[in-house]
Amino acid sequence: MPKQVTTIPFDINKINVVCELDEQWSYVQNKKNQRWLWYAFDKYNKRIVAHCFGDRSNQTLHELLKLLKPFKIKYFCTDDYKSYSSLLPRNQHIVGKKYTQNIERYNLNLRNRLKRLTRKTSCFSKSEQMHDKVIGTFIEREFYC
Repeated sequence: MPKQVTTIPFDINKINVVCELDEQWSYVQNKKNQRWLWYAFDKYNKRIVAHCFGDRSNQTLHELLKLLKPFKIKYFCTDDYKSYSSLLPRNQHIVGKKYTQNIERYNLNLRNRLKRLTRKTSCFSKSEQMHDKVIGTFIEREFYC
């Protein structure tokens, strides 16, 4: 599947953030075919600064971290998932539910606004490409434009 390149309309040099990272589960066709949305949320500006799709592995997190390289991120706030502790620098990594309240709340907002992310529904994607495009387009329209 070709990579989708998105231009960022805000000035990257002005962003100096504490970023919350999280992953959100959904599926394509059936619940055994899991698809994960990984994203970084700037809690001060209340916006998603980067996102990617994949499985729940270090490789997908690595793709997200590549998208975050242009930003001046001071700290990464995450839950206690093992991929974060293995790939994030220890001096910049803050672990705990206390520091991820904003992104966890935003997960609920995304689930309410996008039926494809709702856990118990008959609305699901039939292809990974369409799943990624629908959710990606929503995020781009809401946060990047």
